[in-house]
Amino acid sequence: MAEQDALGERESMEVDVVIVGAGPAGLSAAIRLKQLADAAEQEISIVVLEKGSEVGAHILSGAVIDPIALDRLLPEWREEETPIKTEVTADHFLVLGPAGSMRLPNMFMPKLMSNHGNYIVSLGNVCRWLAEKAEALGIEIYPGFAAAEILYDDEGRVAGVATGDMGIGRDGEPNAMFTRGMELRAKYTLIGEGARGSLAKQLIDKFDLARDSDVPKFGIGIKELWQVDPSKHQLGLVQHSFGWPLDRKTGGGSFLYHLEDNQVAVGFVVHLNYENPWLSPFDEFQRFKTHPAIQDVFEGGKRISYGARAITEGGYQSVPKLAFPGGLIMGCSAGFVNVPRIKGSHNAMLSGMLAAEEVMGALSRGEAYTQLDNFDKAWRESEIGKDLKKVRNVKPLWSKLGTIGGVALGGLDMWTNELFGFSFFGTMKHGKTDAQSLKPAKDCPKIDYPKPDGVISFDKLSSVFLSNTNHEEDQPIHLKVKDDTLQKLSEHDVFAGPSSRYCPAGVYEWVEDGEGAPRFQINAQNCVHCKTCDIKDPNGNITWTVPEGAGGPNYPNM
Repeated sequence: MAEQDALGERESMEVDVVIVGAGPAGLSAAIRLKQLADAAEQEISIVVLEKGSEVGAHILSGAVIDPIALDRLLPEWREEETPIKTEVTADHFLVLGPAGSMRLPNMFMPKLMSNHGNYIVSLGNVCRWLAEKAEALGIEIYPGFAAAEILYDDEGRVAGVATGDMGIGRDGEPNAMFTRGMELRAKYTLIGEGARGSLAKQLIDKFDLARDSDVPKFGIGIKELWQVDPSKHQLGLVQHSFGWPLDRKTGGGSFLYHLEDNQVAVGFVVHLNYENPWLSPFDEFQRFKTHPAIQDVFEGGKRISYGARAITEGGYQSVPKLAFPGGLIMGCSAGFVNVPRIKGSHNAMLSGMLAAEEVMGALSRGEAYTQLDNFDKAWRESEIGKDLKKVRNVKPLWSKLGTIGGVALGGLDMWTNELFGFSFFGTMKHGKTDAQSLKPAKDCPKIDYPKPDGVISFDKLSSVFLSNTNHEEDQPIHLKVKDDTLQKLSEHDVFAGPSSRYCPAGVYEWVEDGEGAPRFQINAQNCVHCKTCDIKDPNGNITWTVPEGAGGPNYPNM
């Protein structure tokens, strides 16, 4: 039955499977589930919810994809018209200093770092194409409907999700446009919301799914898409770098991918366990583009899109238990990104396919709401587990030893894992959470970032404009501060307000208005849904929740 409260009764829909998130994991799960059902001549109903205004609107990734999952899910894709057009033709690895660069010989790189046979894509466009495949199979996809609440049955098992109410004013009261959300009640619920998903976070807490895993770790990835001078375009070139402008203690690096149509995707990743609260990942990215080895690519070009998102970096040892009563967590919500490869879409797709196989098996046995514990064993024994296990110590080594020592030993560790199947280090621990890693501002040097020139480097607000971000203004702020006093006494007074710097969209400000204590201002309209605030706030005092309707960025081709 639909639930009723003071706001009235919600409409309810009964389905076999509801999937939260139309990303690579969610769409692959839906397609594989329907393939299996059709093969078994079994009718099942599948609904995919997507919080973006359309499929792909909230998808942001580099992206160079490993086609291993596509080859398995849709074996004929290479003979079709797809957005997967640009095969990697060259692989460059650079170490940057303040004024120069050094290219690392490819022969010294572990084989798994090779991009031979991979493709440079817009992952958003790949998801749009996968959605077309899913809908052709009869799968229902509902964009613009964010799953805001988990539904439970009388035994405490997950029984579906509810979408958020529409037409709630800033004061929390229904307005003239009020419409209740809808319940989607399902025998199984698959969660594929991406990194730091709000429902996945709740499920991990409720069912204590992380009790046997290491702490989660994250990075923030900031990306721009450029139209460059054709004379500077090298179709299929993949270039990665580390070093400048980050110091040796701060992990991160860049990517530069040359796509079709004289487009270049450029991005910068900063590991969110950085210590200095004065650091701004956005400004480090803008500074990176001014390096002599990088800037020339963009001179005479035009920036056409911008976005940012959190990236899971904990890897093999940080993946929580993924099965809960009534469903599974998959994709980047689970934490399947291979950090040194900067790749997660292939593992997301593979995990969606594995999830579909587990659910189909349960439905064929006449089960519902059960806990599919075999999934946790299945992914570790699959290509996903093999991929992540080989690189499990790269992030901990980088965090403990800094860029030079960490990258060198991380590379050696990948070689020993690849050649001999073991690591001298065993499986290392990550230590602190990213929220715990900041030092007090008084103990850290301020960073003086150069003013953007508006040609190669830019400010946050002009960047957010290019992300097409929009939220209905008269709605409750979807970024929840638990304790305003703590925010002032700690985030402001001890750490000097790092929220104004770690946020890549200008959402947070400490406003000095001459009327006493500074005021914490949240410009929720700017939020690009990167979720960094939910990760990096030093007290875990900010919680990211889904906004009303289809609010957020609208990436056309990221």
